[in-house]
Amino acid sequence: MKTAFRQVSLTTTAEAEEAVGWVLEKVFEQTPSVFTHPEKLGPILSVYLSEKQTVTEAHRHAVQAGLKAVAECGLKVGARQLEVKRLRREDWVDSWKRHFKPIDIQGKLLLKPSWRKEKAKPGQKVVILDPGLSFGTGQHATTKFCLRQLVALRKAGQEHSMLDVGTGSGILSIAAAKLGYRPVQAFDYDSEAVRMARRNAVKNRVSDRLQLKIGDVTRLSLNARVKHDVVCANLFYDLLIANAERLIARVKPGGALVLAGILDTQFAGVQAAFEARGMRLFRTQRHGEWRSGRFVHAD
Repeated sequence: MKTAFRQVSLTTTAEAEEAVGWVLEKVFEQTPSVFTHPEKLGPILSVYLSEKQTVTEAHRHAVQAGLKAVAECGLKVGARQLEVKRLRREDWVDSWKRHFKPIDIQGKLLLKPSWRKEKAKPGQKVVILDPGLSFGTGQHATTKFCLRQLVALRKAGQEHSMLDVGTGSGILSIAAAKLGYRPVQAFDYDSEAVRMARRNAVKNRVSDRLQLKIGDVTRLSLNARVKHDVVCANLFYDLLIANAERLIARVKPGGALVLAGILDTQFAGVQAAFEARGMRLFRTQRHGEWRSGRFVHAD
């Protein structure tokens, strides 16, 4: 039978499972599945690449840098050895069906794969997200924080625009479009991520409401012509700090900047960087080793 995918796996420890999973999600732009093997000492986290994709030295370097940051927080991460093997398509789909669960966001959003039969509550918007090779599913707590902020910031009878920086699967921008944000813009530096985000937008019938493109946060102009009511950036902390001015420049007066993907031990540095540039922390939430925050203009 024809091999369809490459499985990239990393064995870690129970205490570092969530943090290591987030590292893999940010590097490979998809949520890892988790499996505990009876002969292994800890959980095995896996992501999946197409046959045309390879695990590059850049991937390996980014993973090792992320694992180092997790270890510096005092967590034991394990051997730090990536394993790559070929996998049949059927095995991959079965793995995702075991691990992907529906997510309810404050009764306003329901995220689920197409094979699940759960029905939406009255007035609840449904986002269909099947497993893809460039993917974010909303399973991680920091993504849930972003989704909750989108729900909280959307006021009935008012127009709100949204920018999704580092869109990945398109989960945040698709959810925003479903909630009624207009216009919704999103970008990612990874062309495969943008392709999958467009496919997910079509599946959710919101492709006409989204502007999806390839883009790099480090190349954004410091003088933004277009500003947004809500800007979401679910990125590594070093990218957030280095590009703080570029992100702030895209937030309307009275708007909100939602930052996620930050280890709790690194959040103070992110907060300081944005407050030094005229922002104020309005709301924050800790989720295990992670912390997210909503910022507003200080004046």
